[in-house]
Amino acid sequence: MNPEPRPTRTRRYFFEECGVGIGKIALAALATREGQLLAESPAGTQPPVLGLPHHRPRAKSVIYLFMAGGPSQLDLFDYKPTLHRYDGQQVPDEVLAGQELPFIERDARLMPSPFRFRRFGQSGAELSEALPHLGEVADDIAIVRSMRTDAFNHAPAQMFMTTGHLQLGKPSMGSWISYGLGSEAQDLPAFVVLANSGISGGAACHGSGFLPSSYQGVPFRSQGDAILYTSHPAGHDSQLQRETLDTIARLNRRRLQVVGDPEIQARINAYELAYRLQTSAPELMDLSHERPETLAAYGADPGKPSFANNCLLARRLVERGVRFVQVFEKGWDAHSDVAGGHRRLCGRTDGPTVALLKDLKQRGLLDETLVVWGGEFGRTPMVENNPALRRKLGRDHHPNAFSMWLAGGGIRPGQTLGTTDDMGYHVVEDPVHVHDLQATILHLLGLDHTRLTYKHQGRQFRLTDVGGHVVKRLLA
Repeated sequence: MNPEPRPTRTRRYFFEECGVGIGKIALAALATREGQLLAESPAGTQPPVLGLPHHRPRAKSVIYLFMAGGPSQLDLFDYKPTLHRYDGQQVPDEVLAGQELPFIERDARLMPSPFRFRRFGQSGAELSEALPHLGEVADDIAIVRSMRTDAFNHAPAQMFMTTGHLQLGKPSMGSWISYGLGSEAQDLPAFVVLANSGISGGAACHGSGFLPSSYQGVPFRSQGDAILYTSHPAGHDSQLQRETLDTIARLNRRRLQVVGDPEIQARINAYELAYRLQTSAPELMDLSHERPETLAAYGADPGKPSFANNCLLARRLVERGVRFVQVFEKGWDAHSDVAGGHRRLCGRTDGPTVALLKDLKQRGLLDETLVVWGGEFGRTPMVENNPALRRKLGRDHHPNAFSMWLAGGGIRPGQTLGTTDDMGYHVVEDPVHVHDLQATILHLLGLDHTRLTYKHQGRQFRLTDVGGHVVKRLLA
């Protein structure tokens, strides 16, 4: 039997009935967003409405290069000659008083960095030889040597850095920013995640928590389908898929009118975005159209997943209006052979990171793109040697003092902020808590961290919990 021909859809039908009606979707999305923001913000505040910030932003987007595992600040950014003088000696008891050490004994000995350090640029930034390329852009970055956090194990520390809380179920930074500002990209998510493998904190580090699920980070893959489950199933063409989505959307809207669950609207939006991504994502992920010199600068290979590819994709994403791009690169957990491990990791990440900064600057994007580099905590000045675990010449987790750097997007470049003690164990000048970093990132995007809130379980929540202040010395 021949199937019955599908009825012809007229232009009038499209605008009056079609579930993808442009005016209806736009109006519904704007009205829902405005009502939600106004209803759920505490009295006396003025939240961003329809993607408008609280104040004039310095940055439009963020690329967060998250080095999961905890890079060693002592071997990359915070040179301590004192450690050479006291190599092999025990840390004084008064330094360790009240401190928790997860994996090493309290009598562990001090270990200096095996790397040489030298100064770069007019700023005189002191950097390790393990980062041979970063010195080329030393005057474009701001190094923070005085970071501190509240957690000393990977999963909670990664969640704390990305969500501002130690408990599961809280929105990640990218979700808060998407909620506050929306997206300038019509055919791409506001928040994209690039990772070649999983991290200890898992999906919680880019989840939307109690915010509507439309604000969660969308993982993109560099091989196969860019996003899972967006390809046509076998035997289905675009017309059949469009008609199916229209029918589902009509049913969802009817249910939304009955129960008022915002997750239904999020589901409608997700279906439509997935449909548009079938066209936009393959073009975005195809690096073969980049110039050969660009691919060479990043060290990118269109056929192989890599950190280099993810850095290039991050530039392509912000170029297309994506608001927040989180690039995860794991492996920095240096419990053994900190020197060898960091040489390998820096060899894999240093060149592409610098290529990203140079590329953004050359294209005029660095001024409006905030780039953040760092992990969830640092490493101890004491050596970790544990024959039972086959660990030798490593460093333990260290939440009290570690280093990160920022560039572009309203950051005052060419400076080093903060000081640690002679052994690099405690911050002694200009401490910057994780909540302070988060508050500063939001500020640069035009958001007041105390006013970007969402009511959940009877109270107003925010990214920075009950703390945080903008680090004004970092601002241009």
